[in-house]
Amino acid sequence: MSIVIVGAGLAGATAATELREQGYEGPVVLLGAEDHPPYERPPLSKAYLLGDDPFDKALVHPAEWYAEHDVDLRLGVTATGLDTDAHVLTTSAGEVTYEKLLLATGAEPRVLPLAEETDVPVAYLRTVEDSDRLRDAFGSGKRIVVVGGGWIGLEVAAAARSAGSDVTVFEMDDLPLQRVLGPTVAQVFADLHREHGVDLRLGAEVTPADLAGADLVVAGIGVRPRVDLAHDGGLDVDDGVLVDSRLRTSVPSVYAVGDVANHAHPRLGRRIRVEHWDTAIKQGKVAAHNLAGGDEEYEAMPYFFTDQYDLGMEYVGHASAEDEVVVHGSLEDREFRAFWLRDGDVVAAMHANDWDAGDAIKAAVESGELPEEQS
Repeated sequence: MSIVIVGAGLAGATAATELREQGYEGPVVLLGAEDHPPYERPPLSKAYLLGDDPFDKALVHPAEWYAEHDVDLRLGVTATGLDTDAHVLTTSAGEVTYEKLLLATGAEPRVLPLAEETDVPVAYLRTVEDSDRLRDAFGSGKRIVVVGGGWIGLEVAAAARSAGSDVTVFEMDDLPLQRVLGPTVAQVFADLHREHGVDLRLGAEVTPADLAGADLVVAGIGVRPRVDLAHDGGLDVDDGVLVDSRLRTSVPSVYAVGDVANHAHPRLGRRIRVEHWDTAIKQGKVAAHNLAGGDEEYEAMPYFFTDQYDLGMEYVGHASAEDEVVVHGSLEDREFRAFWLRDGDVVAAMHANDWDAGDAIKAAVESGELPEEQS
């Protein structure tokens, strides 16, 4: 049975790896639009962007691994059409037939029209080339404007400040990350960036005058799942490719994972689409098992992390800004554990600079029970 994977990012590469590690011996084709072997994207806004780690450290495997494990890695190849009845994928390098197909097409940055209409250079962050461009633009005396106070925007701001740039961040909400963390914890990140010299402008509409004189404008206003291939192939799409609890699309021979997958989460009882490193890995593994004949549900709770200046955090679960938050520790010292409760149950938890807390916050989300505060 031939398995074709569209998208040579972390999710697609993990699926190919898991197929081989679980003993699947059939043909595996991995198609990637970029010219690089599969790599992880978090370093692009973290250690690689800061200049702390080389690009090779972000690779999922050394380039030679794919041939050594009989994975047909085809780089610089874009999928342009899908016929699910004939099981044929049209690509920039010709047609590819499959028996099972995995879509790991990811997402692309949302374009900021206002910035595109100015004479100021505009950058987005998705590829290693994007990260290189940002790092080259940073430096003492450089003025960097970041539009969007989400995870990517704040991580870019931290890297730019660490390189000595003057940084302004525009966020339309009252606080950065407020829709994810709620006002109590989001305030921690606002204070953190202001203490490090970021000109943080909240509740602010950006105008062309705000961008004038910048050396670079970085647009961090979210991403859009790449669903064109799925849509054209007749798959059900709605804010991503709709998949069931087993990551199967509306066509049984086709699965989807990672940023593009809008997943019917069996434990949460609702659909979620998660754009994080951990989900790409874990969904890639479950999809590999099911592509090879397994019947596993994807039940893992979302997990993500960030590093900004001297603050590191991990978050588990799926909360909203409206959920009640209980904090153990000190927000002022930025060493704490936070728990989000809905109807009395813990639905998400995070720690900041409390590296002994990883197991505890995961256990709280698994059990739904708020732990007692440590003395």
